[in-house]
Amino acid sequence: MTINREESVTDLARRRTDYAREVCSGAEVGSEAVLRAFATVPREDYLGKGPWRLLRPELLPDGYETTPDDDPVHLYQNVLVAIDEERWLNNGQPSVLAKWIDLLAIGPGDRVLHIGCGVGYYSAIMAEIVGPRGHLAAVEIDPALAARARTNLSSYPHVEVLHADGGICEAGPRNAIFVNAGATHPQPLWLSRLAPGGRLLFPLTVSLGTGEVGGGHMLRVMRTEAGYAARFVSPVGVFPCAGARESEAERRLRKAYSRGEEEFVQELRVDIHSEEPSCWLHNAGWCLSKRSFLRP
Repeated sequence: MTINREESVTDLARRRTDYAREVCSGAEVGSEAVLRAFATVPREDYLGKGPWRLLRPELLPDGYETTPDDDPVHLYQNVLVAIDEERWLNNGQPSVLAKWIDLLAIGPGDRVLHIGCGVGYYSAIMAEIVGPRGHLAAVEIDPALAARARTNLSSYPHVEVLHADGGICEAGPRNAIFVNAGATHPQPLWLSRLAPGGRLLFPLTVSLGTGEVGGGHMLRVMRTEAGYAARFVSPVGVFPCAGARESEAERRLRKAYSRGEEEFVQELRVDIHSEEPSCWLHNAGWCLSKRSFLRP
C-alpha cells in the first residue's frame, strides 16, 4: 500500500490541533496564544524515535505502557512520556504544563527564564508565545538533557539553552520565570531579576522519601510596586532543584504544610520582621504571609 506523505502530515497537524484544544479545555486555559503554541510545536521532535513509553495517572503505581508503534499520533494525548524511565523522569503532563504556562501570562516580546527545561518541549511552547521579538533562556543542570534541549531548540534563534544551576544562573531581567524543579525556598536571584509586573512560578516541595521526586504546591509570585503578591495555585510532584534546597527550610516547609491553610497565603515578604500570627511560613530573609496584600 502506498502511503501519501502529504496526507499523513496533514492528519498529524489536525490531530495536534485537536490535542491542543483538548489539553487547554481540560486545564481551563483562557489564552489563545497557549492553545496556538500547543497546536504548533511537534512533540515528537523532542522525544526521540518511537515506540514511546507513556504514563497515565490511572497507571500509577504500576508503571508505563508502550505505544503500539512509532506513529507520532500516540504522543498527542494528555499523557506523560518517559525520558528516563529508570528515574521516573518524564516529559510532563500537557494539561498541567498548559495551566502553569497560562498562569505565567507571557506574551509577544517577553523575556522568559525556564529552569529545568528537560528536553525542551515546553520551552518551545513558550518560545512560540514570546515570538522572535522575545527571548527565552532554557536552563538544565543535567548535561545529557541540556545537550538534547540545545539540539531540539536550535531552530529558535531567540532561545538560549544553558547547562547550569538554575538557582544561580544569571540571565538578566525577566518578565516571567518558570521553575520546573522543586525548591524549599525562593532563590534571591529569581526575585531580584523579576521585572516590574513580572511573574515567578515555582514548586515549593518536601521530600516524599520515595526516590528523588518531592511533593508540594506551585507558588505564583508577582512583583508589584507594593511588594511580591503570592498564592499557591496547584499541587505538584517534581524532581528537586539542585542548589535551591536547604534542610532547615525544608523542615519549616514540612511543618507549615502539616498545619494547612496554604490557601490563605497572599504575600511573599522579604522585609526584616519578627514572626507574627499572619506568617504562614517564616524564614530568615523571606516569609509567606497570610496578611492582606493590597495590589496596586
